[in-house]
Amino acid sequence: MRFKSPYIVFSAPSGGGKTTVVKLLTEKYPEMVISVSATTRPKRPGEVNGVDYHFITKQEFENLIKKGRFLEYEQVHGHYYGTLKEHVDNHIKNNKVVLFDIDVNGALSIKRHYPEAILIFLKPPSEEELIKRLKQRRTETEESINRRLKRLPFEYEQAKKFDHVIVNDDLQNTIKEIEKRILISGE
Repeated sequence: MRFKSPYIVFSAPSGGGKTTVVKLLTEKYPEMVISVSATTRPKRPGEVNGVDYHFITKQEFENLIKKGRFLEYEQVHGHYYGTLKEHVDNHIKNNKVVLFDIDVNGALSIKRHYPEAILIFLKPPSEEELIKRLKQRRTETEESINRRLKRLPFEYEQAKKFDHVIVNDDLQNTIKEIEKRILISGE
């Protein structure tokens, strides 16, 4: 299997399905790996340090910023999130296709560093469906859901700068649409 780029970046509003999509792709394609971001947000139940995120303190994160170790970083919903350069470089050296599961600003920053990166924005079918997904997580308060919904207009505006926008209404169809955009046809 050959891919159009070694860098494939997914963004979506919280609850848009990007984490589920990225995990399914890595299960289907062993040459794909997920870029594990560093974050200062608290660990959710069931999350594993180094697998879901590199959970670090705000002070540690800010020290890494000062040292220029991040490819991109953002403060979102009151917490830092960022991609460490060395992790991405190591994956590329090992001939892996790196999948990024990051916010829209981080995605655009990756594109500036790697112009060949493919940016895919996963859009929920409706705001109602997005709210339903966030509530089903059972990790979100009404306040955090409202904060995430207020960010939607900004995220949708940024999505216009992406290579592809795919409505994530049916998981299997979404995966097929993504494959059309990332695989070299005829393979």
